[in-house]
Amino acid sequence: MRKEAVILAGGLGTRLKNVLQDTPKPMAAVRNRPFLEYILEKLINFKFDKVVLSVGHLHEVIINHFGSRYKSLDIDYMIEDSPLGTGGALVKSISKVETNEIFVLNGDTYFDIDFDVLSLNHGSSLCIALKNIVDASRYGSVAISPAGFVTDFKEKESGLSGFINGGIYLVKSDIFKNLKIIEEKFSFESFIKKYYKSLCARAEVFEQPFIDIGVPEDYNLAEKFFESIYLEN
Repeated sequence: MRKEAVILAGGLGTRLKNVLQDTPKPMAAVRNRPFLEYILEKLINFKFDKVVLSVGHLHEVIINHFGSRYKSLDIDYMIEDSPLGTGGALVKSISKVETNEIFVLNGDTYFDIDFDVLSLNHGSSLCIALKNIVDASRYGSVAISPAGFVTDFKEKESGLSGFINGGIYLVKSDIFKNLKIIEEKFSFESFIKKYYKSLCARAEVFEQPFIDIGVPEDYNLAEKFFESIYLEN
């Protein structure tokens, strides 16, 4: 079965601006390689055929580095002329995908999951990869039923453990059909929180390593993170 993915890589990287300067966040160097390469390598390992990179800020750097193909992976681009938010960017990126089910990834997180575990059974239009962590205060948490359906999103509370959104999704290509999206620019995360019941959103929980390089503290941990990943594999 053909596998295609969208990677949301158009963020401004405001919190890393002093660290990265003229480098887009997904291209931040980790072990002398762009962070985005680690994500693409993961997709190749799971036999993906194509990826659409949703790019905006400093998109030329990404396009010049990867071109239209990275190893066995075909690459297409959706270029934001102005910021669309993760939701608006995904709406436009989906038009470049041929499959009915699409994997969606954040370009600044790496979650070492088994993609084949995610599924859209029981009429769901969305499946979220969750990570169980000791302190979910930075992210907020997701509540799920015993059957694996999303039942609530909890705001950020200090010191509490929980399931956090790991930034990887499996969605139906018509996920935005029949839902009222007024603005061209919107957040996919906010969209999920608003419509998770209509989408029959479900989740899979993983214990695998996870990192979000969106803040300098975690970006500084990325070197050791990938060293441990490659030692394990």
